[in-house]
Amino acid sequence: MSNFDKLRAFRHEAYALFRNGRDALFDLMDAVLVSRSIYSFAELSLLPVFRRQWPSLYEALQDSEPPRLELLELYIEQIAPEKRMVLAGDHTAWSRLQAATLRERTYEHQAHPMSGAKPITLGQGYSTIAWIPEEQGSWALPLRHERITSAETPMEKAATQLRHVCQKLTTRPLSLWDAEYGCAPFLQKTADITCDKLIRLRSNRVLYGPPPAYSGKGRPRRHGNPFKLNDATTWWHPDEEMSVEDVKWGTLRLQMWHSLHLRQAASQVLSLIRVERLPDSSTTSLKPLWLLWVGLERPPLETLWKQYLRRFAIDHWYRFAFLECPLGL
Repeated sequence: MSNFDKLRAFRHEAYALFRNGRDALFDLMDAVLVSRSIYSFAELSLLPVFRRQWPSLYEALQDSEPPRLELLELYIEQIAPEKRMVLAGDHTAWSRLQAATLRERTYEHQAHPMSGAKPITLGQGYSTIAWIPEEQGSWALPLRHERITSAETPMEKAATQLRHVCQKLTTRPLSLWDAEYGCAPFLQKTADITCDKLIRLRSNRVLYGPPPAYSGKGRPRRHGNPFKLNDATTWWHPDEEMSVEDVKWGTLRLQMWHSLHLRQAASQVLSLIRVERLPDSSTTSLKPLWLLWVGLERPPLETLWKQYLRRFAIDHWYRFAFLECPLGL
């Protein structure tokens, strides 16, 4: 079957899952995909692929209720079997400063390009779980992309989405997360989900080693010695250490410590990875990268750190969704 035939079959299956307003909804999706920049929602009705009058734009959204779980199963069917499926999760804000009557418009974090400006905006937050199919490249194919309501937190939404996706998979995936998710609440909410997690940590985090043996007096200790990422005097000898040569990054020193935990999630046993770029005559030193590993099927250290670089593909998805076709949400 050619790629065109596969695409046509996929569209027919997706069309069959939709209910009310599916004809107008499909035209609306095609209009969003072929438009590079749109300045008003009604403008989509002027595109040749939208074969209806402009009121059908609003009716398509009002009357349709896309079956998310059924569509998720259809998406997963299109994924070719591979050694290991890699997922990436993140959330972002859609700024709606002028939409004063927008339902559940809230204050959202958004990095501001101007120095000194507060990193907040008014709008709505969206959470995404995407499949990253390539080891190198910018493709991120969203499996769940949903708005974060005012009754939810980004951690709760991400954990729910990850649970739904992993329940549909037949193999244990690897999920990649930014530093915001490197916290006890997220680890606790995802502890029973069948997936491995590789999470970036902020450099001011403090972890703890295993507690010492019970002395027989008082309450048993839950935490061992503190491991402060920004204080090398608190580090102990790593369990694994090596140097690797990378074509792009040059000489790297990799260090790994096992049996650590966060203070608020003492039952979650973690492994900590430090990636340091060693400067030479042609390169400059960079701030070390700290990663947190939680899972069962751990790849070798010399390849594990590189898996995290695939997470940045989800940033390209957000640029497409919010900058190229911001009305497609």
